[in-house]
Amino acid sequence: MSSGSIPVTPALGVAIALLLIAAAAVSGLGRLARFHHVLFAGVRGAVQLAVVSLLIAYLVESTALAALFIVLMFVVAAHTAGRRITDDRSWLWAGLPIAAGVAPAVGLLVVTGAVPLTGLVLIPLVGQLIGGAMVATALAGKRLLDELHQRRGEVDAALSLGMTDRLARLEIARPSAGGALVPALDQTRTVGTVTLPGAFVGMLLGGATPVQAGVVQLYVLVALLAVESVAILVALEIVARGLLTRSGKPLFFRA
Repeated sequence: MSSGSIPVTPALGVAIALLLIAAAAVSGLGRLARFHHVLFAGVRGAVQLAVVSLLIAYLVESTALAALFIVLMFVVAAHTAGRRITDDRSWLWAGLPIAAGVAPAVGLLVVTGAVPLTGLVLIPLVGQLIGGAMVATALAGKRLLDELHQRRGEVDAALSLGMTDRLARLEIARPSAGGALVPALDQTRTVGTVTLPGAFVGMLLGGATPVQAGVVQLYVLVALLAVESVAILVALEIVARGLLTRSGKPLFFRA
């Protein structure tokens, strides 16, 4: 065991359990979320990590299996983001912003050969990009639909001035779209001074030098900025076109 490794002991398991109970209790008592929702999220995460830990040895040995696992991550991310935005069937469109942001970044890795094309490298790197695009899509989609609902009168006014449905929605919703990029911007601005993100810490624990860990983390942060920017713009466009909706119909189409 390297000196930087964290030993997996019963004490660590107890600490995880206590933190999860504390999170559930605080969220429940503060009415931030239901107690059992937080508890279930933690238990579900533990089960999923356990399954992945058992499968990872097989996945990293086969590029095909790694690719299938990445596709599975994408499907789960699209479902999670879509259901966070809406409960109608238009949630399926949430996969488009995620794919539009992640695909070029992954293609760049493949074309340039910047990293080894092995499961051990691709799964965590692509997983972080998919996760970032998922969060950005969910934040942007929800924020945009909320904005259009709250400012419906302004949308109607823009329509009365002769704007098309798409342009009217863009005029009202665009200013609020950038808020979904704030978490990625803050994470990039404060890296190394406030936070040491997962890729950096993980590589250090795995035996990489600080320089190697820093370069990989810089790639992840810059890639996340690009991926999330694209995802937010695509989310804005599909909302403006009335493809991503609530209650099963486009918002504010003229009769």
